[in-house]
Amino acid sequence: MSQQTYPKNAWYVAAMSEEVVGSQPLGRKICGESIAFYRSHEDEIAAVLDFCPHRGAALSLGYVEEGLLVCGYHGLKMGADGKTKEMPLQRVKGFPCMKSYAVEERYGFIWVWPGDQSQADKALIPHLEWAVSPEWAYGGGLYHINCDYRLMIDNLMDLTHETYVHASSIGQKEIDESPVSTEVEGDKVITSRFMENIMAPPFWQAALRGNGLADNVPVDRWQICRFSPPSHVMIDVGVAHAGNGGFDAPANKKASSTVVDFITPETETSIWYFWGMARNFKPEDQALTDTIREGQGKIFAEDLEVLERQQQNLLAFPDYDLLKLDIDAGGVQSRRIIDRLISKEQTAKTSISVSPSQSSAPLQTVSF
Repeated sequence: MSQQTYPKNAWYVAAMSEEVVGSQPLGRKICGESIAFYRSHEDEIAAVLDFCPHRGAALSLGYVEEGLLVCGYHGLKMGADGKTKEMPLQRVKGFPCMKSYAVEERYGFIWVWPGDQSQADKALIPHLEWAVSPEWAYGGGLYHINCDYRLMIDNLMDLTHETYVHASSIGQKEIDESPVSTEVEGDKVITSRFMENIMAPPFWQAALRGNGLADNVPVDRWQICRFSPPSHVMIDVGVAHAGNGGFDAPANKKASSTVVDFITPETETSIWYFWGMARNFKPEDQALTDTIREGQGKIFAEDLEVLERQQQNLLAFPDYDLLKLDIDAGGVQSRRIIDRLISKEQTAKTSISVSPSQSSAPLQTVSF
């Protein structure tokens, strides 16, 4: 058995709200768990193991009827608690209860807790001010990437790669010519880089114009990457006309945003990457939101091949020791926090027995 690489006792973004609509369930693997998401009674989101106890069919291939998840193979109907409620011409009292998951819809996302359900505290879902304030606008998307989720964290906590991977949009030589600082605050890692009196790259020139500012004058630029477990990275980015305070410049002198990154492991070598950008200038301008989302989507798409080929190399050459440089400190510290959480989780597992109703071996024989 391979070593666990992600904590399971945590809230992960499993889907965008608009992905689960009407009577159509959504099947998605999260942290190795095959889960069927659907809308039950009164449009509440529900999540159960994507496994029908009758013959093992994927419940996500079925449909929702009167708040129940109907298996598309033989019509078994399951509730949000994982219990079979009915099935044509069958007595279902003895059917095994399937695993259900703590799930919460908040901020336009569907969050799931794939681990020990008794520890799922909704208060642990991070507060996202940009998602609830009318002073902010958000646009984003979703990519499926075949790489270890930690490689994406490394990528986002070290933006030196922008100079090379994103040379035509957000990259510029001043990035890797500027020193980087990394701090650890409890379970948080903050990596920052500041550049002064430089010219803005194409993406940020467009952002300046979007905020009604000149794009052909020197600017101060900043990148502040904030990791929080299990795998969330929020990055404060922006440019301000030089000499006005940089990050702290007044709103009418800068274009700034928060890059939103929710990195959810699918398996040990694949992820669901929920990306986006939240901004607090001209939030009412939907056309600007769409333009930024399109541009950002193209930027993140440039990372896909890099990360997938990196993953292939690491699998092909497992004995190579990778270098750890000062620019890698943010990713290294983030991994240490992840390892600590996994170790804590595994230690706790040794003293907890698995409830029969939550067994990972769902196939049973029922006699009548």
